[in-house]
Amino acid sequence: MKKLLSPNPAKISRPAGSTAQADAVPSKFTNGSPLNLIKDMEEIVGKDNVHGRLTDLVRFSSDAGPYRAIPQIVVAARSANDLARLMKYCRENGRHMTFRAAGTSLNGQAMSDDILVDVKTHFSGMEVREGGKKLWSRPGVILGDAQAILGRDGFMLGPDPGSTSVCTIGGVLADNSGGMRCSLERDSYHCVDELVFVLPSGTVVDTTQGDAAFRGQEPELHAQLLEFRDRLRADTELVEFLRKKFSIRNTNGLRLDAFLDEDEPVHILKRLLVGSEGIFGAITESVIKTVALPRVKATTWVELPNLRDAASFVHPIVEAGAEACELLVASVMRRSSEHYSHAPQSWRTLDDDTAALLVEMGGTDEADLEAAIERLKEVLKDAPLLRPLEFETSDEGMRGAWELRNGLYGLLGSDRPNGTSYLTEDVCFPPSDIGNAAADLLDLQAKYSYPESVMGHAAFGNLHFFLTPRFDVESEREAYAEFLDELAELVIDKYHGSMKAEHGTGVNMAPFLKQEWGEKAWELMWELKDMIDPEGILAPNVKLSRDSDIHLKNLKSFPKVEDAINPCVECGFCEPVCPSRHATVTPRQRIVLRREMARQPEGSEVLAKLQEEYQYDAVDMCAADGTCSIPCPISIDTGSVMKQLRHQQATPAAEKIALTTAEKWNVVEKLARAGVISANKVGNKPLEIGANLARNVISPDLLPTVPGPLPKGASRLPQTPREGAGAVYFPACINRIFGRPAGSAADTVDLPRAVVELGRRSGQPVWIPEDVVGDCCGTPWSSKGYAEGFAYQARKIIRDLWEWSDHGELPIIVDAASCTHGLLDNVPHVLEGEDEEKWKQLRILDVVEWLRDEVVEHLPIVHGMGKIAVHPTCSTHHMGISDDLVALADLCGEAKVPAGAMCCGTAGDRALLHPELVESATREERASLSAEYFDAYVSDNRTCEMGLEMIAGRSYDSIAVLLERASRPVVTP
Repeated sequence: MKKLLSPNPAKISRPAGSTAQADAVPSKFTNGSPLNLIKDMEEIVGKDNVHGRLTDLVRFSSDAGPYRAIPQIVVAARSANDLARLMKYCRENGRHMTFRAAGTSLNGQAMSDDILVDVKTHFSGMEVREGGKKLWSRPGVILGDAQAILGRDGFMLGPDPGSTSVCTIGGVLADNSGGMRCSLERDSYHCVDELVFVLPSGTVVDTTQGDAAFRGQEPELHAQLLEFRDRLRADTELVEFLRKKFSIRNTNGLRLDAFLDEDEPVHILKRLLVGSEGIFGAITESVIKTVALPRVKATTWVELPNLRDAASFVHPIVEAGAEACELLVASVMRRSSEHYSHAPQSWRTLDDDTAALLVEMGGTDEADLEAAIERLKEVLKDAPLLRPLEFETSDEGMRGAWELRNGLYGLLGSDRPNGTSYLTEDVCFPPSDIGNAAADLLDLQAKYSYPESVMGHAAFGNLHFFLTPRFDVESEREAYAEFLDELAELVIDKYHGSMKAEHGTGVNMAPFLKQEWGEKAWELMWELKDMIDPEGILAPNVKLSRDSDIHLKNLKSFPKVEDAINPCVECGFCEPVCPSRHATVTPRQRIVLRREMARQPEGSEVLAKLQEEYQYDAVDMCAADGTCSIPCPISIDTGSVMKQLRHQQATPAAEKIALTTAEKWNVVEKLARAGVISANKVGNKPLEIGANLARNVISPDLLPTVPGPLPKGASRLPQTPREGAGAVYFPACINRIFGRPAGSAADTVDLPRAVVELGRRSGQPVWIPEDVVGDCCGTPWSSKGYAEGFAYQARKIIRDLWEWSDHGELPIIVDAASCTHGLLDNVPHVLEGEDEEKWKQLRILDVVEWLRDEVVEHLPIVHGMGKIAVHPTCSTHHMGISDDLVALADLCGEAKVPAGAMCCGTAGDRALLHPELVESATREERASLSAEYFDAYVSDNRTCEMGLEMIAGRSYDSIAVLLERASRPVVTP
């Protein structure tokens, strides 16, 4: 049925200034996957796990590397059985498939031009075993989550790549990823204990069942592996060569040394799968041995006059017991100082020859750490240090140093010229040669006019550097090919290193395997591939390819898009925190889709279809709260572009209505409050049924649903005297409309009354202005792109705050984190002249800051509130007060942030307009809440609290309300 009053927003625009590209998706993909293929896949994995729209094919067309391939279909396997059936389907129908987890791979390992199989969505779950000495896990578990769980017991997994916060254990195993502290004996190959995996034959192998069970499952393969083992071991020259090649980091090629390290075929196969990049099978379960964490740590920057000086100290630093030793050159250091607050400001004026080592020392206790620091000082006592050693032991300081190091991939990528691609190469040299090798690398980069930037895991001889060619320019494509040829000569022939240390081979280094390993070893790798995957159904051209130019094909263009997102390198760091990640698309995918729109010529069928699907998937379902900017190495706020697109779609009539609403907000507010009071009398279920019927007729993006119990209507604001007040209290309009949660305790008071009471009890009385009704931070307008309405409210509230605060004399307390953040971050952008000057003189505090600084010290806690679940909001993260929120809750009882607690996706009215967004955002958090009992639930933002109550069924309240209850005086009879 046609929606009677549905809006007809302007079509999503093609990015301004973009130029059609030769690698644009062809028109044959306009309608998505072939219907017969969709049907076949649905029979295997279920309808909900088949993604065959054009948008789905495009958003999964690339990983974090420089390549792109459009899949025929994307499916999310649910189990080992699903994977076995998919493999059977490929064998019987002459098709092939590639696995994808987080898509953070840098060399084209996670793409397919046929069937792309998601092994992340349904493969979550982990279990700490033997007190932390081992971890059982499924492949979809994010490595950072596993490290956090293990850290509670004093252990960690050996691999710790820069993408720890987003990459998955499945990907780590598939690529044998390394990292800052990952010595050879700590890598996945050496630490894997047991695996469950699916072979291309469809056989599900569980290594805990032993070799006899495997022989019964695959007798022919078992015999072939034994024969291969004995033949390889008999070749003493090859054995010696393998031992030498794997004495340094090397993920370029297959682990032929598995036949030297294991005797039984089932365990040979187990180790072969590590680092195989999905060409031998799919790992569905793993048990990995962990390593003990140092209990105390310290970091320091060792700054030296030149690269060779820095390199000469690497080995003795490692011998002194360094946990990590990272190398940076001057150009990288200077760029870091411009972006990261934790970078020494002296780096801004470094000499071009300067280099630095980021060193981490650890110990079992303070005395042990101090001894380690003294050993390091002894090693460096005669070093020509440019700056005295300063040791950082605070969590914040050490975290800042590593955030700098981990964010360099994205940061340096943001500097690339418009239209250029961005590649990171990952080579390894014998550690003793790292100084000379790094200098040679810089010379080679300069020869081809690539950024002269070298960094890496110096302790292991592992260096990273970056290339920025334009692949749409033939001469640059040819130069890139020549550069790689010269790089191979440098790494392989001159230094006898490895072309890939920890990123895997992928597509881009497959043509160089033969040069690095020689004809004999290369053919043995092919023999194994044909033995295990005789039909060639898994990841063709990944790792092994007979196409010498495969690394020069399917290179993706980077057409111009909006300025805010143009620097994105598609690393995927934003994805785990995006509220819509389980429902539609992620920030990275929003950008990938915008780039495809830019590639398309005006009027193309593909462009029109993408524009149509982008409206709901990307624009309507974006919380636009900036959460994605927090983990992004260069702080890209994709939501700002979604708000920009909403603004472009706003018709003059809609803008006029929005402005009128802003001007009459006092009337709207009173009507809304009265409506909530009336709704509470009717009850939730009739409201939900009626609202959903109306949404079908009108529009789901205009009319809200009612997915759960509404809070009570707000009570009248408390009357407070101006005289003697220590602060102005501005109750956010959301707290002037909505009162206590529907399921709150009977003795709970409204938030405004709680704040007033806390001020009184602590001797810090607050004043609520009598004319506060009608003022708003403007977020309801800015989030929807209504510029005029937002500007009106921004100017009004700043002028009122100026008067209420006695021209900035009194601080202003705001009781909703998103409103505080909006006033601090959004409002200034639309102010001019006197209004801007007034804003600069205002001191605006979130209620958490006020409670932390002015209240709790003078507030006796007389009631324990038990176990408390705390939900930090995206705004508390932006303002850096999430830890303070938790600390305040902990004063009242035992506070805990449930695993998976991130942005709840409520985003103002999104919980009412699109409850599916909140369901997506809170999936992991809801699972954690269900796994244990809590006595109370708190946050710092009313809309978030409402959304969590509606979707999670828990009665959330403000931290101020909790503190009021906990500090309420005991009444004696």
